[in-house]
Amino acid sequence: MAQGPYLHIALPTPLRRLFHYRVPPGVDAATLAPGMRVRVPFGHQQLLGILVRVSTHSDLPPEQLRPALAVIDQKAVVPSEVLSAVLWAARYYQSPPGEALHTALPVLLRQGEADQLRPQTVWALTHEGKGLPEGALKRAPKQAALLSALQRHPHLNKEDLDALEINRATVKALEDKALVTAFEHWPEVAHETRILAEPPLTLNNEQREALAQIATEGFQVSLLDGATGSGKTEIYLQAIERVLAQGRQALVLVPEIGLTPQTLARFKARFAQPVVAMHSGLNDRERLDAWLMARSGQARIVIGTRSAIFAPLAQPGILIVDEEHDTSFKQQDGFRYNARDLAVVRAHKLGIPLIMGTATPSLETLHNARTGRYQHLRLTARAGNARAPAIHLQDIRRQPLDSGFSQSTLDAIGAALADGNQALVFLNRRGYAPTLMCHDCGWLAECSHCDTRMTVHQSPRHLHCHHCDHQRALPQRCPNCKSSRLQVQGQGTERSEERLQQLFPEYPVLRIDRDSTRGKNRLHNLLTQIHKGEPGILVGTQMLAKGHHFPKVTLVVILDADAGLFSADFRGPERMGQLLLQVAGRAGRAEDPGEVILQSHYTEHPLVLTLMRQGYHPFADLILQERRATRLPPFRHLVLIRAESKRPENAADFLQVARRESEQLLPPSPKASYVGPLPAPMEKRGGRFRYQLQVGADRRQDLQTILPTLAERLEQSPLGKRVRWSIDVDPQEQS
Repeated sequence: MAQGPYLHIALPTPLRRLFHYRVPPGVDAATLAPGMRVRVPFGHQQLLGILVRVSTHSDLPPEQLRPALAVIDQKAVVPSEVLSAVLWAARYYQSPPGEALHTALPVLLRQGEADQLRPQTVWALTHEGKGLPEGALKRAPKQAALLSALQRHPHLNKEDLDALEINRATVKALEDKALVTAFEHWPEVAHETRILAEPPLTLNNEQREALAQIATEGFQVSLLDGATGSGKTEIYLQAIERVLAQGRQALVLVPEIGLTPQTLARFKARFAQPVVAMHSGLNDRERLDAWLMARSGQARIVIGTRSAIFAPLAQPGILIVDEEHDTSFKQQDGFRYNARDLAVVRAHKLGIPLIMGTATPSLETLHNARTGRYQHLRLTARAGNARAPAIHLQDIRRQPLDSGFSQSTLDAIGAALADGNQALVFLNRRGYAPTLMCHDCGWLAECSHCDTRMTVHQSPRHLHCHHCDHQRALPQRCPNCKSSRLQVQGQGTERSEERLQQLFPEYPVLRIDRDSTRGKNRLHNLLTQIHKGEPGILVGTQMLAKGHHFPKVTLVVILDADAGLFSADFRGPERMGQLLLQVAGRAGRAEDPGEVILQSHYTEHPLVLTLMRQGYHPFADLILQERRATRLPPFRHLVLIRAESKRPENAADFLQVARRESEQLLPPSPKASYVGPLPAPMEKRGGRFRYQLQVGADRRQDLQTILPTLAERLEQSPLGKRVRWSIDVDPQEQS
């Protein structure tokens, strides 16, 4: 055994271990600390890794250990608490530690960039601007909004202006009037003593009781289980206010980038303290600056998507996970972590409270609340004067449909528009139509790389596979029988948009899906148009269901909700119920009453009836009864081992090896079970055949005990080098 000191370094490789190196020449080992970046030789290349620990021992002979090339930092870049959290997550989710750290850190830090903030261009009021009274410049609303914002905040940066929807022309207009000036600002720990930029709203009785039960310090998990529009965000804001008053920071996770700007704008309007965003829509420099401001304590509130769970906090005070049920919190490839679950772990390690908010709790979270692991806070009434929408189940069996719409549905849309309101049409299928079919021989346009049909897109006209992204031109004739009688089948958002424009030509029809929002600011511009409140129709997919506030939407139409009832994934009905109620919750959020129309071929299905007539909790009870009987989560813990290859026998044989190894480590019993290897629900995807093996156990600890050894054996298996394989702990999709 070699004598040290030696460096144990996490490198961005697919190997589940740390790598050992000698201390670089001329470097005093006593000056090294975990969290520093180190450049090392690795084969014929150089890699940048993170020092995890310095040890006096290594299992490798000294002659096999190479010296590191250089230590990049003079002090730890990654705080010890963040390093510990990432390494814990890597162990739990069976990810290589180097890949986990690579995912958790900003790109520029991985590339060796200095961990220093750059100066920002910020705008502040001039002496003349400070002399203007509140409410000045009323004839120029955008200029007035900027003036008002600068009266509340000492200065604003570009991100602040974007969140307030203020463009460069507005800023220049005030600069030309000598009311606003720009200067370079080096961010530093804020000394602003004011906490609020505007007063909080008055809470109703339910909100007050919920806020009173949320801890101000110490570990506590609270499920804030509130109907859509019940004022969960106001409780977040007032809980954060208490934390800021103690000189501590808040971290808020939201599921989608699309929600970040509106959340950011609302938080910036409320608080005088610095707020930063962390999400993939920022460039590399902006993400690093936000990370550094969180680490230094300059940012008092951090708002971000999934990866922000690893944000460093100088004075952590509270964690909040909004829309905790959303599947976007689970990373589906690479480092397959679940940010919602890691929030619980991190809050426990930090000793701070965690709030999980949603109108439709995931069944795991609901089960934890009902069994006393989490505090369960219920909000049943909508905030203010808003009333819950009236829900109508519409049986469309044997009814004539016009592009998927019944006549009574079209009449309801027309009535909403005539009253000066907006209607939202939900259809969770983007594109023009789900498939193209030959009327003569029945040929279907299928993807050559996947076991699925290609979607017809109208603008531009082409066939598109939404699973592997393969695209090709629309054929003029059937490749099977040469017939020219090709017909689109089914309904997509593009087709709904086209038909609604024909039926209601005097009103705008706005489509919101992944295709219509690809360009920069496209989603922002569409949402801005919606928030003007003019009569119109919104057509979209689940992007519309995620926490948006549309005050003028009084009618929600759900065209096809039946698919979730017959999903191959056992979570399908749960996802269906969450999605339907989240979409329905967009109706009647202001003072105007709302209405929801659900078109279905299965209006008498017990789950549909229970969901629409009794609400989410009785619906969840039915599914939980099924889960208990079938021994599925939350009553059992699962691991999914996946394998894919261009040759299906390789994937299947590899998983047979995985099953034999697993059964040696955890023999089948009433407390441990195995399913597979079986083809994935979509067996072929992207030209590869996919198989999966499900391992279940009553105790999470039993799985965690065997997985490190199993992963090591699979890495050494000859078949493992001929397939792509992964271990998915607590899988959220059976895809």
